[in-house]
Amino acid sequence: MRSNAVAAVGLALCAALFFTMTYVLNRSLVAGGGHWAWAVILRYLITLPLLAVALPWQGGLGALPAELKRYPRTWLRWSAVGFVLFGLPLTWAANSGPSWLVAGSFQTTVLAGPLLAPFIYRDERRHLAWRSVAIGVLIVAGVFALQWGHAQGQLRASDWLAMAAVVFSAFMYPLGNRMVLLHLEKSGSRIGATQRVFGMTLCSWPLWLVLAVATWLLVGPPGWREILLAGGVALSSGVIATVLFFRATDMVRTEPTALAAVEAMQAAELLFATVIGAVFLGEAWPHGFSALGAVLIVVGIALFGWVSGRSAAGHEEEVRTLKSDRGA
Repeated sequence: MRSNAVAAVGLALCAALFFTMTYVLNRSLVAGGGHWAWAVILRYLITLPLLAVALPWQGGLGALPAELKRYPRTWLRWSAVGFVLFGLPLTWAANSGPSWLVAGSFQTTVLAGPLLAPFIYRDERRHLAWRSVAIGVLIVAGVFALQWGHAQGQLRASDWLAMAAVVFSAFMYPLGNRMVLLHLEKSGSRIGATQRVFGMTLCSWPLWLVLAVATWLLVGPPGWREILLAGGVALSSGVIATVLFFRATDMVRTEPTALAAVEAMQAAELLFATVIGAVFLGEAWPHGFSALGAVLIVVGIALFGWVSGRSAAGHEEEVRTLKSDRGA
């Protein structure tokens, strides 16, 4: 049992590393003169065929075609929220500063579940988890310190806008995901995690294609560098990291302490983004208030993982919901 928990934590740590590539590669693309819009558009256009290749090893399409045919509006609506409204502001914010700045700000996503629950559920899950909210306040304080330190105490309107964009993105992914899960509960359709991600990616394609045409007309076609970097995000975050994280949570879904450790590995994204950004992109290391903010975020994520793991112990539905909140 102990070796199983260690293996799950190891997988979660690897997943965090691959999720981190979202921030690093987006930053690299923008810093290298690429347009941020192509980064996110190409990511999702490339993710779909990659998932299609992975599907045969994940049970195929299963009941997904019938589900999409029966409820097209629901899937189109919440895929737009969970992927388009998530991806656009997060990638746009790559202009705002180092990779660790965006990675740290995105950790506010742990607040999304507790704060959204009273508005989207109609059963016992609608209660407000005050312990999680209290820990979330610690994380938000860390995000503010991170931003304050980076701006050297002079937060401009553009800094506030970038922070708001990342926080908005951090709420949109869990919202879209949870609403699809809630719909599947009501419809009774049994759709696996890979099938669900494939379905949401497919249903977001119409908007991505429209945005691709508009971006082509406004800023021109993407270069090979933009295509390669966006493909790297699609492969690392959209496929590898997601599969690893879901596998890790499945391995310890009935072990509260191990599940807490797996959830807490989210905090490693900030550390990975800091190291990779500084070493490979020449970004400045966080210091002063930024360093303090990073510490607060890491501590907050670790506490949140512990609380979430204890709360979800023995409750399969809560574990499944926790897994759905993994974004970026």
